[in-house]
Amino acid sequence: MRERMAAVAMMLTLLTPAALAGDDVKPDFIFKERTVFRLLSPDAYIRIYGIDDPKVEGVACHFAVPTVGGWKGWAGLAEERSEVSLACRQIGPIRFREKFEQGETFYEQRRSFLFKKLHLVRGCDRKRNVLVYLTYSDKLIEGSPKNSISTVPIMPWGGQGEAPKCADFLKE
Repeated sequence: MRERMAAVAMMLTLLTPAALAGDDVKPDFIFKERTVFRLLSPDAYIRIYGIDDPKVEGVACHFAVPTVGGWKGWAGLAEERSEVSLACRQIGPIRFREKFEQGETFYEQRRSFLFKKLHLVRGCDRKRNVLVYLTYSDKLIEGSPKNSISTVPIMPWGGQGEAPKCADFLKE
């Protein structure tokens, strides 16, 4: 029994957002809001996270992900829902740390034990000089059409002068 509990605890540790992100990208847990009260098992929540874009200094995104709850959710065996909300904003002067690819995933979070992942993706609208952020979930067998986007117009900040052009930092 102890071995089984240890295996479940290890699985839950591996399924946390921080453990699933890349080495450089770890979201900060902001708060949670209960959506379903369950008397005899864990409740369902919407959890809010904040994350800084690892290649674009001055941009922060916040995303909300639902958690199923119940005993399957607690054990990490439930398939989490696909609905995710996303909002990204310029929070300081924009500085590109390095070039990036159009549609580059900069954060992933596992949403079921084997089959589903949440992706945060970055792109550039060259014509409008706007960063475009997309979140969606995929599934091994079939994808999910549920997605959310947020745009960040690149604006001068304080005495920065002219704002950089995201097109200049795209990998060709």
